[in-house]
Amino acid sequence: MARIAGICGAISATEAAGYLDSMLRLVGRQPAASATSTNAALASTEASCGFYDNGRLCVALDGQIYNQAEFPPPHGSADAGADGDAARIAASFDRHGLTTTLERLNGDFAFALHDRQDRVTWLARDRFGIKPLYWSELGGHLAFASRSRSLFALPWVQPEPRREWVALFAVANYRFFDNAVEHSPYQGVRQLPAGRLLRCDPTGQITQERWYQPPRDDDLDDDLDTLAERYCALLEDAVRLRLARADRPAFTLSGGMDSSSVLTTAHHLIGRKLTAFSTVYSEDDALSDYNEAAEIQDVIDTGIADWIPVRIEKPDIFTAVAELVALHDEPVATVTWMTHHLLCREVVDRGFRTLLGGLGGDEQHAGEYDYFFYHFADLERAGKIQTRDHEVGEWARHHNHPIWVKDAAAATRGVALLTDPTRAGRNRANLTALHRYRDALEPDYFDLDGFEPVVEAPFRSHLKSHSWNELMRATMPCCLRASDRNTEAHGLTDIFPFFDHRLLEFSWRVPGHFKIHDGITKRLLRRAMQGRLPDATRNRIKKTGWNAPAHIWFSGAERDRVLDLVRSRSFGERGIYRADEVERLAEEHFRIVDEGRAEENHMMLLWQVVNLELWLRDIESLKVPHA
Repeated sequence: MARIAGICGAISATEAAGYLDSMLRLVGRQPAASATSTNAALASTEASCGFYDNGRLCVALDGQIYNQAEFPPPHGSADAGADGDAARIAASFDRHGLTTTLERLNGDFAFALHDRQDRVTWLARDRFGIKPLYWSELGGHLAFASRSRSLFALPWVQPEPRREWVALFAVANYRFFDNAVEHSPYQGVRQLPAGRLLRCDPTGQITQERWYQPPRDDDLDDDLDTLAERYCALLEDAVRLRLARADRPAFTLSGGMDSSSVLTTAHHLIGRKLTAFSTVYSEDDALSDYNEAAEIQDVIDTGIADWIPVRIEKPDIFTAVAELVALHDEPVATVTWMTHHLLCREVVDRGFRTLLGGLGGDEQHAGEYDYFFYHFADLERAGKIQTRDHEVGEWARHHNHPIWVKDAAAATRGVALLTDPTRAGRNRANLTALHRYRDALEPDYFDLDGFEPVVEAPFRSHLKSHSWNELMRATMPCCLRASDRNTEAHGLTDIFPFFDHRLLEFSWRVPGHFKIHDGITKRLLRRAMQGRLPDATRNRIKKTGWNAPAHIWFSGAERDRVLDLVRSRSFGERGIYRADEVERLAEEHFRIVDEGRAEENHMMLLWQVVNLELWLRDIESLKVPHA
């Protein structure tokens, strides 16, 4: 897997080369290929596919193209890397220009392209932000890198936390961490948003534009069987293209449909037994809700894969988080990615180099529980009140919970909270999730009431607009970033076939009743996988999700360490949290878990507290004067 870095502006070739080396070495890598010109320097840690220089055009690429056949290499070139992805991007840029090239690409990518003739540098990122790209600018200099930490090698960039980002991570639901898509956790570092490109001209003038726009807003009028057949063909092609680029592939597998669909589709294409990895937990009753071993076994029993369960019991959370924040350059959004990190270690130890998973399937097929509210709102707006009432009743029948009650009143409250009745497709931010722990934040640190989340409305359907926001601003950015960091740290490449843009654009044209029906999600995918997935998996209604029993871990061996952290002098002096309120919530969490109460615990807050504190300690070690 390549990592890239670069700098442009009035800078000597010798000075630029020194910066490039320092930027990559700061994240434990070194340049494998680099190039300089009168006003730019680019480097990549991977020479054959990740870098190309023909004397006029230079491309540094993180990621890969899956539709290589549509991008011929430079004609007649014998230059190094001439058959690689970076060279194919350069050749397409030369023939068609940048925007057309980007629109034709099917891949996971972030790249820099420098045109020596025009002395212009371009940065571009894939449609959904699967590969990261950060940049910083000062005094006519633009620097960029795959990881924000690389930019701290520059004299004008210090690892100063961005106050708004810290406040959101401290107390908000993780769906808000990436709402401001151009921000990073650091004051002097920006992120190039998904589907955007940046242009830096010879004078240092920087402009940005959105090259990827939301797809057409209409519904396909085919019947369910026809749509399922079309979707299945697209999924097969997405998996086929990605398997062609996968070196020694393995698969993540949970008890749900998404990862199972990827695995079974790959087996259908390859025709041989594959290898799947899963995290599993203790068989104790207290942890049974998070152990999907029995559900996973339904797929394994078909004989399509060898299964390697990675058992995780009572991990050392503080040690693991300290390691993670250094690898991720930021706090880690959820405990899921700690267990994923441990899984990646096992995958690479077994000799695999690519990890394919089902991330993105929920966003395509309305797989999360909150999608129901947006579906109810669409039915109301369409005047289908009888259908809405039926769906609410089936939702309650299938998904009621002792803590999160599902009934008609809860449906009405959810629709009112999350959707705007005055405009089709316009949704509202979940302010309950944003403000749940507001009292734990020091009011002088940041005014959370003044934060107004961006909620885009690219479709006339509330359900479709929610899917877009989940992908672009809420759940997916932090998940994709965490997976990228974990796999890169272990020398793995992560691949998610559901992020093939053709699949997502198709799913946005699928009517809502083909996604949610009779109180059950993923209707289209269930039909598309008929005859391929075992019926026990395909018909399973309960959703566990890829989760971990951190509420138990925090209440066990980690209890004293959590309290020691919260009571420490340094924690109180940071002025971020109200330490007394955090301690009260921690003690309440312990009581809820110890007594087995049917109440919502505070596991997520404790995870965020530990991550934020250990990240702040990590970046303090980076604040050293530049030579």
